Amino acid sequence: MATFLSIIRRVYLTLYNWIVFAGWAQVLYFAVKTLKETGHENVYDAVEKPLQLAQTAAVLEIFHGLVGLVRSPVSATLPQIGSRLFLTWGILYSFPEVQSHFLVASLVISWSITEIIRYSFFGLKEALGFAPSWHLWLRYSIHIYFCLDH
Repeated sequence: MATFLSIIRRVYLTLYNWIVFAGWAQVLYFAVKTLKETGHENVYDAVEKPLQLAQTAAVLEIFHGLVGLVRSPVSATLPQIGSRLFLTWGILYSFPEVQSHFLVASLVISWSITEIIRYSFFGLKEALGFAPSWHLWLRYSIHIYFCLDH
């Protein structure tokens, strides 16, 4: 029975990670396409629904920690997810006047890149039992690039 539950857990987490990865890939695609074609003022409108869906799906990660599907402590996951939901729903959705600000495009693209790396890392790890070393490096190092002063 334990082996069966382990397989169900791996399949579920693999699907969860790849589905959310696909959502973030869609956000990145629409953000870059819109930024290139019509400018930063329209990026939020282009990504609003997939962004809301991808960010809100992360609520499941709190549940994953609560029921023991993953080892991530809820005390660390809750503020991370909460802050992203606050930005997504409390700021971007609630205040239309900020939606066309140039920093929204930067936020959306940065989020997308980091989340694409993160969810594909965990998707591979669940599906294959490992992720390539270059992916591990990206997973834990790419944020540094976004923090550097260019």
